[in-house]
Amino acid sequence: METIKKNIEKLGLNLPAVAAPLAAYVPATRAGEMIFVSGQLPSVNGDFSAFTGIVPAELSPEKAKEGAAICLLNNIAAAMSLLEDGETLKLVQMQGFVQSSPDFKEQPAVLNGASELAVQILGDNGKHARTAVGVAALPKNAGVEISCTFQVVKSETQFSGRYSWIQP
Repeated sequence: METIKKNIEKLGLNLPAVAAPLAAYVPATRAGEMIFVSGQLPSVNGDFSAFTGIVPAELSPEKAKEGAAICLLNNIAAAMSLLEDGETLKLVQMQGFVQSSPDFKEQPAVLNGASELAVQILGDNGKHARTAVGVAALPKNAGVEISCTFQVVKSETQFSGRYSWIQP
């Protein structure tokens, strides 16, 4: 968990607070070693007005790509809120939705903003499967929305305080 926070800081970014749900659901839920994060919008401190509209008519693909990176940070924040000491995250799958005009076919390029950042933050644990879909509308007129599935793994830096050859 600490490595993730340090990598985010090294990139000059901040781990946001967990975004409040917009309706009757929770930001993330944990089932064993899996964490499923609800769709996250590109909100910064509750404001996503800089990332609204239809791509590319009202929101440039470059700005939408930046919004995708923010969606990923919000996914990581939600997932990390369910971790215990000595645990870290492996990104398994990303589902991305881009509010786009019917003739726009570059949804994968927009979502690269999140995918590239995932590898920068999580290293090899950031390599993932992905879906990129163009949609007619998203909540609050957001240009992009991303939902992630993470696997919980033991942190490499965890130290149990015991030596393996000593019996408890």
